[in-house]
Amino acid sequence: MSAVRTVVRGGLVVTAADEMHADVLIEDGRVVALAATGSDTAASWTDARVIDASQKYVIPGGVDGHTHMEMPFGGTFAADTFETGTRAAAWGGTTTIVDFAIQTVGHSLREGLDAWYAKADGNCAIDYGFHMIVSDVNDDTLKEMDLLVSEGVTSFKQFMAYPGVFYSDDGQILRAMQRAGENGGLIMMHAENGIAIDVLVEQALARGETDPRYHGEVRKALLESEATHRAIKLAQVAGAPLYVVHVSAQEAVAELARARDEGLPVFGETCPQYLFLSTDNLAEPDFEGAKYVCSTPLRPKEHQAALWRGLRTNDLQVVSTDHCPFCFTGQKELGRGDFSKIPNGMPGVENRMDLLHQAVVDRHITRRRWIEIACATPARMFGLYPKKGTIAPGADADLVIYDPHAEQTISAATHHMNVDYSAYEGKRLTGRVETVLSRGEPVITEREFTGRAGHGTYTPRGTCQYLN
Repeated sequence: MSAVRTVVRGGLVVTAADEMHADVLIEDGRVVALAATGSDTAASWTDARVIDASQKYVIPGGVDGHTHMEMPFGGTFAADTFETGTRAAAWGGTTTIVDFAIQTVGHSLREGLDAWYAKADGNCAIDYGFHMIVSDVNDDTLKEMDLLVSEGVTSFKQFMAYPGVFYSDDGQILRAMQRAGENGGLIMMHAENGIAIDVLVEQALARGETDPRYHGEVRKALLESEATHRAIKLAQVAGAPLYVVHVSAQEAVAELARARDEGLPVFGETCPQYLFLSTDNLAEPDFEGAKYVCSTPLRPKEHQAALWRGLRTNDLQVVSTDHCPFCFTGQKELGRGDFSKIPNGMPGVENRMDLLHQAVVDRHITRRRWIEIACATPARMFGLYPKKGTIAPGADADLVIYDPHAEQTISAATHHMNVDYSAYEGKRLTGRVETVLSRGEPVITEREFTGRAGHGTYTPRGTCQYLN
């Protein structure tokens, strides 16, 4: 905890609700007060360490509601540990992650959750929470869901994809949704028709279509929209809310928009890779396309406009990263000669806030909407608000001093994620994180890492605040 008083002076404080030139007083790790810059109140805060934010934005620390540190996949593990991944997140202006603990088939939710507690404990540079991946729906699992909600693990991910690994059939999904409808939990859905996709994978490989670009061709947009539609209807039958993760296809956005127009408690998330990358990247020669293999897959460029429109109209509410990095050398290469063996996942936890600021510069979204989709809404969605996601008296002092004019070029040579490539190599951006406070402690100080493993603490969550 911060023992000293700190004042962040002279910046433009930007939240989802407001923008104002204000000084921010921090004490014991929390925001104590805001006062107009130059006011008598602000001038009276003299017995404090001063951080100069003149000509800068002061924004809430980012909340990334979808990361996979140390995740096992296809015989390997995501390259970022909780230590390297949370450090990289801090460099990118994110001060809270919600990662996914995994239940393996035949084991309890508790075993999976305890394994993830152990991975993260003492290793994180920023605060963290957990969702629970439910891979094995049975009577015991359903009872455990109630217990997890009571201790602050309030969201449960299910998969309509990956038969034989994480897959749940419609009956299992319905039972879990019914339970969530009763206990206040939120079901998060990977919405792709995995049974049909596996047929298309087999057929493509039999034709000799083995390159990374075929990953995108077999995981068809129609099979994302079909699964999204089915998930919505199952949730409707169960009387439960639904959060659809990593939406990439315009047809899936249309399903979400239709459900929301009907007043259903249905929410959607997209990720920077779908907003800025496309199947052109998957088709890069010499197996370079493997760097961009993730699921749901990248889509043709024309889908991007629908995603941006969804973010503006609030048919999509959140941008998370689905950060799940695998090195090109030795990991992505496992799929040479068979695209279905390429580990699914991309790095991005360090780039999200900057890429979305570029979207402000490019006039896709407003400044306040940037903070809404990256900080405030994920905090509300996952029961962390107003402790996280805003700058207000009583909130944790998770603040980012952001220089909106600095220019940078994204590169693996300079990023801090533990992965040997950048999905955005050479992309030029306007805007850069300068200083990051986590509960009042400087984690990044004028572009130097001043944090430490173990500063980040486990943060139990309330239930989804859009349902209260």
